[in-house]
Parts: sequence; structure tokens; C-alpha cells
Amino acid sequence: MKAALREQFERLALRGAELESVLSDPTVASDMKRYRSLLKEQAEVQAVLNRWARFRQRESDLAAAQELLADEGVVEPDMAAMAREEAEHAQAELSQLSTELQAALLPKDPDDERPCFVEIRAGTGGDESALFAGDLLRMYLRDSERTGFRTEILSASESDLGGYKEVVLRVEGDGAYGRLKFESGGHRVQRVPATESQGRIHTSACTVAVMAEPDEAEEVQLNPADLRIDTFRASGAGGQHINKTDSAVRITHLPTGLVAECQDDRSQHRNKARALQVLAARLRDRERSERAAREAATRKSLVGSGDRSDRIRTYNFPQGRVTDHRINLTLYKLGAVMDGDLGDLVSALHAAQVAEELQALETGRALA
Repeated sequence: MKAALREQFERLALRGAELESVLSDPTVASDMKRYRSLLKEQAEVQAVLNRWARFRQRESDLAAAQELLADEGVVEPDMAAMAREEAEHAQAELSQLSTELQAALLPKDPDDERPCFVEIRAGTGGDESALFAGDLLRMYLRDSERTGFRTEILSASESDLGGYKEVVLRVEGDGAYGRLKFESGGHRVQRVPATESQGRIHTSACTVAVMAEPDEAEEVQLNPADLRIDTFRASGAGGQHINKTDSAVRITHLPTGLVAECQDDRSQHRNKARALQVLAARLRDRERSERAAREAATRKSLVGSGDRSDRIRTYNFPQGRVTDHRINLTLYKLGAVMDGDLGDLVSALHAAQVAEELQALETGRALA
């Protein structure tokens, strides 16, 4: 491992010692928000330092094995064989640890830990597309349940057959955006629709947009003069009150034409606050997409340009497979995936992103 990287880990060790000293101060616990933040940072730093300690230990093991092999003509054959085996194992583990440690030093997306909004829209395919939007919603709800995230449906426009023309879900929990951010894009389904009488396979599509919920301190500032706020009577189930008062709120951002609405709560005030949150997230996501599009002119991004028409994944029901086209990954566990088991997809996408960032880093070093 290069000297520059070793220096970074030495600095990280100093930070770990500093955090331990700060957290031992009883006055720090009086500010619970800061205390939790420091505890979380300490856990992250310690996890990397543990891996770094393991790396140094295996380096020592490899050096000892190589020293023994240097005297192979002197040592017994059994000892030499053991040394060769130890050297092979140590070398393999060092290679894996080196990749993990370099990945740990990559800049983190500050939004990864934030709650997020998941927006699902039916696309081509009519009623079947709306039914598939309902399936995707269930998939994300089940995944969030498995992960321990809290969910809330902010708005929903139901179709006649029980699916959704559009639905917006809020997901809250540590790492919610980081887990779901790769879901943005076009999702295609191939199956025999419930409305198909002749058993023919149809292809339909939905679009998914995942947006980090802005921090209150960094939230997009909305000029009231740029907003048109409409109230209307909520549709769908919700009891007598929700259907008999104009509690639902729709907010239009006039300069961009972006629209957000919320009808989940009985209170018009709370619905307005939620709609403003969604609108702010959409504006922030728009800015991120425009920035990504500019960066893509010089460097192709793993997750695409942010264009919602990008086809990122296909769900093929007749063959029981799901394919993520960005990383050419095919899994023959469609039933489990649709039931919210997204772990393999999430892990593979994160690993691909890390590999790409490491490659870009090495390329930059080589050019430097």
C-alpha cells in the first residue's frame, strides 16, 4: 500500500483517539444530537481502524512466511509447505483488505444518511403499468420493513384496477437515501397482465425517482411569490372527514412547473408542510440531475444521467429473473425481489460504484 494511504490511516487513528477523548467528557452528552453524531462517527472510524489493524497484521504474517521461504533449503519440507500456504492466504486477504480500505477513504455522499422520497409513476402500458407501479410500491415497503425503515405514503393517485398512476412514499431511517438512491430510473416488466385473456406477454414500464429529503438548514428556499397553492377534496379511502373537507393541498412552483401534492393527513396545514417538503426535494433533485448531466460530459456516471426514461432494470416474470442493465447483473430470484429482498441488488450496485470510483481515483493519480 502506498505511503500516502498509510499517512491517511495514521491521521484517522489520531481522529479516533480524539473522538474517544471528546466522548469521555460528560458535558458532551448534554447535547444529544452532537453526542449521537460523534458516537456514530466513532463507530465508523473504529470499523476502518480495525480493518487497518488486520491489514498490518497480515502484512507481518506475509513477511514472516516469506522470510521462512527464503531459507527453504534449510527448513523442513512440511514447514516450507505451511509457509507457502500462509503466504498465499495472507496475499489474498491483503488484496481484499486493500480494496476495502481504499473504498473506506472515498468521499461519502452527505445525503446518504438522510430520509428520502420515492416517487413511482406509471408509464407505457396502461392499466398494467399502473398495477406494476403498485407492485413496485409493495416491493419498497417490504424492503423498508426488512431494513427497519419507517414509511409513509404522502400522496397516491389510484387506477381503476387497484394500481397507481402515481404514488409518493417517504422513507425514514439511517441510510435510507443511500440504500435506495440507485432505484431512480426506468423499471420495465415483462409478464402476462391480469387483463390479458389470450395469455400474451406484455411489456410495460414505470419510472422511479428517489430524492433525498433536504436538511432543514440546507433546504431550498421557496419564494412564496413563485408558488401557486390549491386546496381540494381528498380522494380515496380516509373516512368521512378527509373526503368532506378541502384538506388536500397541491403546490405548483411556477418558474419550473414542478408540482407536489399531499392528501394523507386530515390537517390542511400538515398536508401543506408535507407538500412543501416534497417540492423542495424535487427542486433539489433537479439541481443534482442538472449538475450530474454537466459532469457526465466528461465522466460517465454509474447510475446514469438521472433521466427518468433510462431503463435500469427489467423484471421478467415468465423466466423468473430480474436484470439490472447498469451492471449486467441477472438474478433468478424474481419472487424474492418483488417481496422486498433487494439486498443482493443494493450490494452489487454499491460495489460497482466503489469500483468505478477507485478506478477513477487511480486514473487521476496516474495522470498526475
